Amino acid sequence: MKILIVSDTHRRDGNLLEVIEKTAPFDMMIHLGDTEGSEAYFKDWIKNDLCVVHVVRGNNDFFSHTEAEKEISIGKYRAFLCHGHMYGVSLGTENIKEEARSRKVNIVMFGHTHKPYLEYCSDGLVVLNPGSLSYPRQDGRHPSFMIMEIDRFGEAHYTTNFL
Repeated sequence: MKILIVSDTHRRDGNLLEVIEKTAPFDMMIHLGDTEGSEAYFKDWIKNDLCVVHVVRGNNDFFSHTEAEKEISIGKYRAFLCHGHMYGVSLGTENIKEEARSRKVNIVMFGHTHKPYLEYCSDGLVVLNPGSLSYPRQDGRHPSFMIMEIDRFGEAHYTTNFL
């Protein structure tokens, strides 16, 4: 199973379209907020009716009807999806990790900081942020996204990718 994870595209969708084209086919796409309305087009852009799309609302998604947070299953894993701003991720990941642990999930995915982040905690929790495809803020400022793959043994593997 292959999952495309993106965030913070802010309706500047050229890089997202490029990533969709380059990484297809995938089984699931997760957008962690600040689409600013582009979520209405995702299924058309993916061109795969079997692809599952999950989107959560970011702090700039003023008119979105998407959920602010959601929990989903990915293979044997439970994942908590949110934009992250409500957990103060710009100041650190402690609050979002505490929330993830209280929900008893294996993975927490967030956006908001526009910086890619991947942490494997000692208790098994995986914390990730794909960064931003439109307004990257990390050193070098390269647009970023993540791919999560579930191997034939059901184990998850993550890669951070840059355009």
